Amino acid sequence: MNAPTPALVARPERLRLVGQRRQILALMHQRLMFGMLLFAGIIAIICLRLIWLAAFGDHAGRKGGALDLTPERGDIVDREGHALARTIDAWIIGLQPAKVIGNKLDLARKLAQLMPEKDEAQYLAMLRSGRSFYYLRRRASPSLVAAINSLGEPGLALQREPDRLYPQLSLAAHVVGYTDIDGKGNAGIERAFDEQLRDPARRGQPIVTSVSSRVQQALEHELDAAKTHFSAIGAAGVIMNIHTGEILAMTSLPQLNPNAAGQGTPEARFNRATLGVYELGSTFKPFTVAMAMDAGVVKSFGQMYPCPKSLRVGNRSISDTHPFGRACSVAEIMKESSNIGTAQIADQLGPTRQKEFLRKMGFLDKVEIELKERGRTLTPGNQWNQVETMTVGYGHGIAVTPLHLATGYATLFNGGIYRPATLLKVDKNHAPGKGHRVFTEETSYKMRSLLRLVVTEGTGKKADAPGYRVGGKTGTANKPVAGGYSNTRVVTSFAGVFPMDEPRYVMVVMLDEPQPTKETYGFRTAGWNAAPIFSKTVSRIAPMLGVRPDKNREPNMAEVLPFVHEDK
Repeated sequence: MNAPTPALVARPERLRLVGQRRQILALMHQRLMFGMLLFAGIIAIICLRLIWLAAFGDHAGRKGGALDLTPERGDIVDREGHALARTIDAWIIGLQPAKVIGNKLDLARKLAQLMPEKDEAQYLAMLRSGRSFYYLRRRASPSLVAAINSLGEPGLALQREPDRLYPQLSLAAHVVGYTDIDGKGNAGIERAFDEQLRDPARRGQPIVTSVSSRVQQALEHELDAAKTHFSAIGAAGVIMNIHTGEILAMTSLPQLNPNAAGQGTPEARFNRATLGVYELGSTFKPFTVAMAMDAGVVKSFGQMYPCPKSLRVGNRSISDTHPFGRACSVAEIMKESSNIGTAQIADQLGPTRQKEFLRKMGFLDKVEIELKERGRTLTPGNQWNQVETMTVGYGHGIAVTPLHLATGYATLFNGGIYRPATLLKVDKNHAPGKGHRVFTEETSYKMRSLLRLVVTEGTGKKADAPGYRVGGKTGTANKPVAGGYSNTRVVTSFAGVFPMDEPRYVMVVMLDEPQPTKETYGFRTAGWNAAPIFSKTVSRIAPMLGVRPDKNREPNMAEVLPFVHEDK
């Protein structure tokens, strides 16, 4: 029998090896598939967990959460889109005494070193209490969080929560407002638009205000400098577009930092521009003249009135800072801010017509604006007789907010149409408020030259800003005290418009109890302290607002100059 060839003998061995390889590859394939399925399962579990946390966890819907990156509370921005308020994720440091495992005395000492607002004994008392949780610090800095974390104590909890941040610090603080510890609006726009800011349907849609940060900064700087220089207890200011009612800047001093609103004094939280009511003095006189012109009482600026050194009305004597002692024209009455002359014009107008004009300007009600902080006007009430009519005519016996005054000047110089003030930017998303006529266009036009006269030749000379054609009126009012009026405590203000040949913007500035200085020669009246604020602020903001200086442009001064005499 022939022996098998080597090739025939080796064939079964090769088949066996091929089969083993196939088995090994199949096993590897199964293991790979199992690993892939296991990996996919883990990924799926992680994704489901993230989805659950986003929907139901502590960070659900919060900025910085797993899926939803939009803030819980909407932003507030200025008219150029710069953030005035926004929501961030902040660190909270908490204490859970029951979970502390280390030496409590040592921990108390370390906490006192890191957070010295409490001493060692207070921290130790917290650690030994039976309470389950304490807040140690909200809005903690990253460095403090790192230091607390390095202690390695399970009883110290580090969490994240949404927090309101005001990146411009105190800028426009009384306009923007602030929120409470639970994130609810507590003042300003935060309070007025709380529902819109919290509405999930509006996420990503900020509240766009009418405020210009640059104009606001200029107003705040000049008012604060004047408040300090004249040692005033407070100040307020408003800048407004007279045609749309947009508030470009509004401030109240002393100032408030909304990032730490709870640390501010009640005086700092008080909004003098919309909530404080004051007798604003002679700034009311242009209204009296305009009312009389529309009523047919004053037919020209050359109309004459007796202007003695004092005028006795009932049991009251009315006097002037710059007495004439002769007959004077309406133009002169305004130029020298005569109480006696204005009182007689108001008397001719009468209480009925006076109240009707003031009502149409909104002076008898709370000022119209979106804020909740609005002061109630103080008026003579049912005792509005001849004496009250005459004193209201020159701004005494009636107390309004600075914003009332700004809205009134806007009405007087925009062609005679009253429109409510607004803190929202006027654009395709927000139209100007519906207005109604108060003064005729003719009266509105003629009053331009009268108030320009006050600045060029009268009591408001220090308010002039070369080239910007400022017109306006000073106002100094003694503050009421028990039994009458103080002789040393006054409120000074200047209300004006620019450029007066083509009015666009109104500004009101006010100082509360300014003190005389060497430069004012002992005077504390508005011409010495409020008027210069107006001048400096206009010179700064006019270029920002597109108003070019032009010394060749003026309102029609022929309306008033023929009726002003050099001698008194």
